[in-house]
Amino acid sequence: MNRLDGSARLMIVSDLDYTMVDHDDPENLALLRFNSLWEAYYRHDSLLVFSTGRSPTIYKQLRKEKPLLTPDIIVMSVGTEITYGELMVPDEGWKQFLNQKWDRNIVTEETAKFPELTFQSETEQRPHKVSFFVGKEKALKIIKALSESLVKRGLEVKIIYSGGIALDILPRGAGKGCALAYLLKKFEVDGRLPANTIVCGDSGNDAELFGVPEVYGVMVSNAQEELLQWHADNAKDNPNIIHATERCAAGIIQAIGNFGLGPNLSPRDVDLSECKMNSSSPGYEMVKFYLFCERWLRAEVEKSDQYMQRLRSVFYPLGIFVHPSGVEQPLHRFIDAMERSYGDKQGKQYFVWVDRVSSAQISPDIWLVKFDKWEQSGEEQRCCLTTVLLSLKQGEVQNGFTWMHVHQTWSDGLVTNDQTNFD
Repeated sequence: MNRLDGSARLMIVSDLDYTMVDHDDPENLALLRFNSLWEAYYRHDSLLVFSTGRSPTIYKQLRKEKPLLTPDIIVMSVGTEITYGELMVPDEGWKQFLNQKWDRNIVTEETAKFPELTFQSETEQRPHKVSFFVGKEKALKIIKALSESLVKRGLEVKIIYSGGIALDILPRGAGKGCALAYLLKKFEVDGRLPANTIVCGDSGNDAELFGVPEVYGVMVSNAQEELLQWHADNAKDNPNIIHATERCAAGIIQAIGNFGLGPNLSPRDVDLSECKMNSSSPGYEMVKFYLFCERWLRAEVEKSDQYMQRLRSVFYPLGIFVHPSGVEQPLHRFIDAMERSYGDKQGKQYFVWVDRVSSAQISPDIWLVKFDKWEQSGEEQRCCLTTVLLSLKQGEVQNGFTWMHVHQTWSDGLVTNDQTNFD
């Protein structure tokens, strides 16, 4: 909540499975397009919120499987848990709020009377959520009977059915929409209400998000019938909610442009031969450089002296590159090794992306940039904590950066050779 000094320019609140993440896209291309867009243009002054039905356990599992960015806020377990930042610090006020007229033991007692309900895995049973599987043909009858019995026991609950199979019982004040309303109220009290908020979803448990006042909304093209029906019944005349023509993360990018909320051309959609190699934005600079590295290794750009000359022009001749192993070498040797590595990943599933880009202007023309540099080769993902010292060139045709110093450290104790250090 405290990463930004003031109000966010944009807050994106997105479901994960089949909204931000397309499980039918093995190369995660739409997700990688979103990642590049976010880190290049939004990370420095906007907020990314994941709102998922997943519990913390299987959310962390997804992070290991997919190239997800680190969000500022995570709403998990169908809106019953709110955490902040990389360390996932829980919101204690939200916990206390949900305790009102909620007793998990009573919920389990009453649900035991319905043999048609099958418990979901133990990881999905949370302090303020009891979760089952049940088929469509029996769900409506069970929901009605359960609602009546739990009211008689003195509880106030919310029952959410989604995906034609999952039934979640929560405190009445829980849910994705209520969690978002709670967050927006906190921002308002602090005088930091986001300038614009857009919610993104595909299934029934996302419907609440679209009912929060004064937000934009996008139902991705692959949205399920239950969400489309909710929209038809409740919000079909709301111009601030659209049904995208693109799937998953591509639909989110489409919606940003549709509502005019900011840039929506991902660097991954730009021909590098038509772009400048640097700019006056540190985030854009990092995204473009590592995207070029990826395409160079995959032989997706022409092997030309022109590219190498342009790269050398933005690296300080006496600059230093510190390898994650601790070995120092001149930056020009890094470029020499990169030149020799052209096409090493050609035809392979190999991608590079950056996460958590932050920058500080430490003098009028010096920037310190920190970020996580991730790469995926096949099933394996690796991460380097990276710090770059940039000098801003001024007084030329256009501003740009000179890379003065690069320092990388393995994340999570990795000590093997980095696949893109070209040594």
